[in-house]
Amino acid sequence: MYKHKSICVVVPAYNEETQIGKVIETMPDYVDKVFIVDDGSKDETVEIVKRYQKKSLKIQIVEHEVNQGVGGAIKTGYIEARDNGFEITVVMAGDGQMDPDDLEEIIEPVASGSADYSKGNRLFYGDAWNMIPHIRYMGNSFLSLMTKVASGYWHIADSQSGYTAISLEALTILDLDVIYKDYGMPNDLLIKLNQFDFRVRDVHIKPVYNIGEKSGIRLIKVVPRISWLLWKGFCKRLFFKYVIKDFHPLVFFYTLSFILLGVSIPLTIRLFYIWAMRGNIPDINAMALIFTLVSGLQSLFFGMWFDMEYNKRLR
Repeated sequence: MYKHKSICVVVPAYNEETQIGKVIETMPDYVDKVFIVDDGSKDETVEIVKRYQKKSLKIQIVEHEVNQGVGGAIKTGYIEARDNGFEITVVMAGDGQMDPDDLEEIIEPVASGSADYSKGNRLFYGDAWNMIPHIRYMGNSFLSLMTKVASGYWHIADSQSGYTAISLEALTILDLDVIYKDYGMPNDLLIKLNQFDFRVRDVHIKPVYNIGEKSGIRLIKVVPRISWLLWKGFCKRLFFKYVIKDFHPLVFFYTLSFILLGVSIPLTIRLFYIWAMRGNIPDINAMALIFTLVSGLQSLFFGMWFDMEYNKRLR
């Protein structure tokens, strides 16, 4: 236990035979239960975990017959933790990329009651730019910016960090069955947490790379997929939070901005087409384009500002 709170750690694992032993061995003593969710591994991950299971009653393994993705594995662990009544549930990857020395910092905001969900932030730690592969740093930064807008948690960064802690209350209220099952799961979860006004806290942690882990992330595929997920989640969040649950005029600003900026696209195409074909810019077209762009961006920024102000209390 930690500060009289029962602690459960969910470890999603897929083909982690070289790393899973280290994760188990370095787990802090105050952790009450470790749910290792094997996501259909084809190597010796399960056999290794079962050997450790014989040595400690804290370790429990849940096996997926079919690979469901990292989000699906975390969802299974969350359901186990919720059904067993653990007050705080932590997620630590099975590849050893999450430093157990940071676990107390991750748990603290939830244990103290100052947050319902806390997550690691690797992007602002020391010389993170040189510690994290540059392409992953840039991709993570882009998705973090998109997640700020989509989730309403404007103060968070490193949206792809899976090193998290969540309260039992949050797990009880959230519909875990509809959480996204792939690499966009942390982004999707933030959007759903905001719908119910849960407080989220960023915790600066040390980036851990090049320790033998094997990344299954391909940014060229993941970024477009998560961007589409964020767009859908953003629309659902606005409708649920600012129309159904409580009305706020920011939905009008966002809607107006989407209409005006959408209209500006064909206006831009027409302007450049006529310029290329005739050599001159049509005045009315140019004025309409300027109006839609300026008004659309202004409405968009007002919507963002209202959303930011409304969610300040969730820091």
